Amino acid sequence: WVYSVAISKDGRYALSGSADKTLRYWDLRTGETIKVLKGHNDWVYSVAISKDGRYALSGSADKTLRYWDLKRGKTIKVLKGHSKGVNSVTISRDGRYALSGSADKTLRYWDLKSGKTIKVLKGHSKGINSVTISRDGRYALSGSDDKTVRYWNLKTGKTIKILKGHIKTIPSVAISPDGKYALSGSGDNTVRYWDLRYETLKFIE
Repeated sequence: WVYSVAISKDGRYALSGSADKTLRYWDLRTGETIKVLKGHNDWVYSVAISKDGRYALSGSADKTLRYWDLKRGKTIKVLKGHSKGVNSVTISRDGRYALSGSADKTLRYWDLKSGKTIKVLKGHSKGINSVTISRDGRYALSGSDDKTVRYWNLKTGKTIKILKGHIKTIPSVAISPDGKYALSGSGDNTVRYWDLRYETLKFIE
């Protein structure tokens, strides 16, 4: 199984994460593998590429994140702290920080230079399936098996809003470029479009 894919900002390269415990870095013009990135010892659930295209991040069932140099195909840092599998990862637009969501019910906000956790974000009552960081790097969104979406302040590590309405697990979330709106997709077969300023929503079924 290929669990996660990402495309570089210039559209020339792609990254995939698989149940075979590897990541593959691809040339989209030729369809050929450039590098096979090895290091995880369990399934790779989530991958992300930095805005400058030089680095990647992966989250695995082995409870770790790995920060990669794509040109060299080597691990720069192994980020440890989660007690269960890492289901979702993302990199901030400035490339300095990362966010991860885990089956251990927490999010972790990381400093990629040091590989250390800055904040542990707690509040969900079940595992977290999807995370994203706002364009300005100040806020985050998470979707969980507890059927809620949480909107977070990354500086404080505190929940700003709990967005309720879905009746099944939430495997996907996104924030609009202006940071005013959010989108969530659920196992209840609906997409919800949220106004983060007022907690109002529209259904897309």
